[in-house]
Amino acid sequence: MKKLSVIIPTFNEEAYLKNALRSVSFADEIIVIDSLSTDKTVEIAETFGCKVLHRKFDNFSNQKNHALQYATGKWVLFIDGDERITYKLKQEILQAMETGKHAGYKLNFPHFYMNRFLYHHSDNVTRLVLREKCRFEGSVHEKLIVDGSIGKLKNPVLHFTYKGLMHYISKKDSYAWFQAKQLLNKGKKATYFHLAFKPFYRFFSSYILRGGFRDGIPGLAVASINAYGVFSRYVKLILLQKGMK
Repeated sequence: MKKLSVIIPTFNEEAYLKNALRSVSFADEIIVIDSLSTDKTVEIAETFGCKVLHRKFDNFSNQKNHALQYATGKWVLFIDGDERITYKLKQEILQAMETGKHAGYKLNFPHFYMNRFLYHHSDNVTRLVLREKCRFEGSVHEKLIVDGSIGKLKNPVLHFTYKGLMHYISKKDSYAWFQAKQLLNKGKKATYFHLAFKPFYRFFSSYILRGGFRDGIPGLAVASINAYGVFSRYVKLILLQKGMK
């Protein structure tokens, strides 16, 4: 059996981390890369026998690339503290590792909001990879670059995406600042097109094209907040351009 390392980036995840760690207890090693949590996150990780790394957060790619240096498994699985690997997905992961048809595999992440999983608001993200064939790029929505073919696993990850309305909105605002800074560094400028059309299209894409309307009121809420996130990004870009942040 090929060795598996699990990497979990954390910051104040005490409410969720225990269940995440239990769900990946089949791994050969678990590495927690912590961004200087002020709650019991580190204590919980140490109780589970994890290898804990402490690093001040600068961006998502650097955090995960740093943790990769300490992984010893042939395969690496990346999860967050609010995610769970089910038994069926565990079996699928182990089989994929053993057959080794691909250098990496995408996992499906249906969003969880208002006490239900939103199967029409889901993402397919590469998370299981050969350690020596991967690296992260990008500072906000980091991208896992894999040297080789990518497969896809069927069983979903349980992802408890948002802890409530204000947490969801604050998360979008936090991402918006990172994205606005990226755009500023690239010399991009916000226009009325960005402020009006792009948020509208994000809502249309989320709610209509991706079938979010089938998820009821939670689907409408998610589509609306996603549109707000886009609007917020370009408002923040204007503030940065004017030296107001």
